[in-house]
Amino acid sequence: MGVAILILYGLLLSFILLFSLVQLHLTIAYLRKERSALSKPAPIPGPLPMVTIQLPIYNERHVVERLIDHVAMLDWPKDRLEIQVLDDSSDVTWQLAEERVIHWRSRGIDIVHIHRPDRVGFKAGALAYGTDLAKGAYIAVFDADFVPAPDFLKKVVPWFNDPEIGMVQTRWDHLNRDSNLLTRLQAFGLDAHFTVEQVGRNELGHFINFNGTSGVWRKACITGAGGWLSDTLTEDLDLSYRAQLMGWKFHYLQDVGSPAELPAAMNALKTQQYRWNKGAAECVVKNLPNVLRDHRLSFSTKVHALFHLMNSTVFVCILGTALLSLPLLLLKARHPEFEPLFDLAIIFTFALLVLVAFYWAAHRKSIQGWRGTVRFLVTFPVFLSVSMGLSLHNAIAVLEGYIGRRTPFLRTPKSGHSDRPIERDSYLLSAISPVTFLEGALSIYAVLGIVVALQLGDLGLLPYHIMLAFGFGAVCYYSVAHSLRTAGK
Repeated sequence: MGVAILILYGLLLSFILLFSLVQLHLTIAYLRKERSALSKPAPIPGPLPMVTIQLPIYNERHVVERLIDHVAMLDWPKDRLEIQVLDDSSDVTWQLAEERVIHWRSRGIDIVHIHRPDRVGFKAGALAYGTDLAKGAYIAVFDADFVPAPDFLKKVVPWFNDPEIGMVQTRWDHLNRDSNLLTRLQAFGLDAHFTVEQVGRNELGHFINFNGTSGVWRKACITGAGGWLSDTLTEDLDLSYRAQLMGWKFHYLQDVGSPAELPAAMNALKTQQYRWNKGAAECVVKNLPNVLRDHRLSFSTKVHALFHLMNSTVFVCILGTALLSLPLLLLKARHPEFEPLFDLAIIFTFALLVLVAFYWAAHRKSIQGWRGTVRFLVTFPVFLSVSMGLSLHNAIAVLEGYIGRRTPFLRTPKSGHSDRPIERDSYLLSAISPVTFLEGALSIYAVLGIVVALQLGDLGLLPYHIMLAFGFGAVCYYSVAHSLRTAGK
């Protein structure tokens, strides 16, 4: 049994270590790209092309009017712009959207309100339905909570002068970064993805992904790659890989951003995390074999694609190491002959150092000066702890994705405000579930690990157990507290 525990623990740590090496490669590529001059596309020759804006919406009464108004005010010729409000709503959102559509149509905007008879395929189905009707050669997509700048299209569309470019993705900004601890931590993590990861992969010539919103597609790329499909929960990641496997190139623009709303309540955050992590696992099953079999792709591209698609599997590894950490302490105390193996485990601290470098590279510009450094040193361990605390919830989603358990697409509820306190909302479901109680139990389990470590005088895993105790405890607390304050009737 002891040997089995050591082998399993070693395998889990090895995946985390290999993942960290890939992140280090991206960090180096990002820093190298930073030192190069900012490239700009050539002006569009001739008249501006026809662009269709797709706004997939489902029960977004808090934000639908703001979205339509901002998109209608994009700086693009009226005769070269079409707006599709792809509205699957079953509540008052439909009436609110219809009023804004009528308002802007009366002002000469080519805007249509499309309400499907059913919600087949969820967001992917709505996008596919709209794509079949789209007039534009290029299609931009914005989720309900996004607020694009007026010059968005003028900054993005010129990149399609390159006929091989199939999609251009832009950065997400955050309307409510400082709303509460959860939004600050999410911004911390997402900013790293939209700097180091996306820039790094793009610079290295590896696959990147459309992030579901705030990007523009060449319509021929969408249709040529098989269109939007709803057989995974992350239709954006799925289409991204299918398109790039067909030879289309993607481009990422870090200098173009669109503000959006971060989930401010734990129940909304868990909904989003579940969909992202399960969908990524579904895309592993669907797309990774095709990537590995493609002889046109370099070994490096395949490795990066492997860890890109399997990003969410890290949560399974975190949960596994958390569960094995206490038996490992006892095993080490009772079997001194394993001491050399435990000494070798010091190399896995390298993974932590890589994470520090990865997030520091992403955030050092926004945290200049000693105050910023202190803020990073405080935020990073809290972010890491809460990420660990979400590992049970996210690992369940990942495993469900791998075994093929189908579940419906659940959109992330939006509140439409950034400064008001969290309040009761019928869009928000309770996050209190059996998983919530297990998260509380895992926090207690980590505390037990602290006690055992102190009794044995073996403090090697003490920082890890402290972070686990805080992380699982925080996730459990926020799940209960936010559910009591927000869940609608």
